[in-house]
Amino acid sequence: MAFFKHASPRTIGFLLAIFGTALFSIKSIFIKLTYAEGLDTDSVLMLRMAIALPIYLLIMVWLVRVKTTTPLLSGNLIKITLLGFIGYYLSSLLDLKGLEMISAQLERLTLFTYPIMVALLGALFFKTPLTRKILLALVVTYGGLWVSFHQELQFSGENTSVGTLLVFLAALTFSFYVLFGKKLIHEVGSLWFTSLAMAISSGFVLIHYVVFNDFSNLNVSAMAWLWLFLLAIFSTVIPSFMISEAIAKIGPAQTGIIGTLGPLVTIVLAVWILNEPFSIWHAFGLVLVVGGVTILTYQPKPK
Repeated sequence: MAFFKHASPRTIGFLLAIFGTALFSIKSIFIKLTYAEGLDTDSVLMLRMAIALPIYLLIMVWLVRVKTTTPLLSGNLIKITLLGFIGYYLSSLLDLKGLEMISAQLERLTLFTYPIMVALLGALFFKTPLTRKILLALVVTYGGLWVSFHQELQFSGENTSVGTLLVFLAALTFSFYVLFGKKLIHEVGSLWFTSLAMAISSGFVLIHYVVFNDFSNLNVSAMAWLWLFLLAIFSTVIPSFMISEAIAKIGPAQTGIIGTLGPLVTIVLAVWILNEPFSIWHAFGLVLVVGGVTILTYQPKPK
C-alpha cells in the first residue's frame, strides 16, 4: 500500500496495464478449456457475461450509494452504449469465433496487433503524436509478433485464414473501444465507464443468445463451470477495470503497446497446459516483443 501511495500515476498506470494484460491473456486458455468440455462460442460468451453482469451491476449500485454519480453520465450514455457494443460484444464474439478455428497462440498474437491500430487511429482521428520511441517500440514489437505469427501458421488447420481474419477484426473493433473510450473514461470515471460498458455489452450478448440459440440445448459440465467462473472473474471483470484505469493514466497508445506482453503469457500457458507447439522462431518472436515493450517502458534515471 505504501508503494501505491507514493508511486506516480504513470507508474501505477503501467502496472495496471501489465497485470490487466496478463489476466486478459489467460482468457484464451480458459476458453479453449471450455471448448474441450463441449461448449461452443455463443454458449461460452453468454455464460461468461451472465456471470460477470451481476458484479458490474453491484458496482454501479455501490457507486450510486456513495454518490459518485456525475452529470456527464447521461449525456454520454449513447456513446458508452456504442462502445460497449463494439468493444466487448462484437469484439468478443469475433474473437471467440476465431478461437474455434486457430490455436490460442495464434489468436493472441493476432489480437495483439491492436496496439499498432490504436496508435495509427489515434494519429488519424486525434492527431496524437507518434514519437520516435513509440514508433521504434511498434516496429520491434510488430516484428516479433510477425515472426511468431508466421511460424504458427505452419501448425494450424484449414480454417486458419478465416479464424485469423475474425480475430483481426476483433482487434480492430477493440482498438476503437480503447481509443474512443479514453475521453469518456476521463469524463465519467473508469469505474462508471467500465461498469456501464460491460453491463451494456452483457445485455447485447444475452439478446444474441436468446435470438440465435435455445437454452434447452445448453449442457454445462462441472469442470466447464469452473473454467467459466475463472474466465468471468479473473479474465473479464478484474482486468476490465485495470485496463480502463491504465488508459486513463497513461493513454491508449502506451496501454495498447504494453498489451503486447499478452502473447508472452498466452504462449507459455498454451504450450504448458494445451500442449501447443513451440519452436525457436516462437522464442525469437518473443524476444522481439519483450524488446519492444522494454523500449517503451524504460525511463532513464535523472542525472
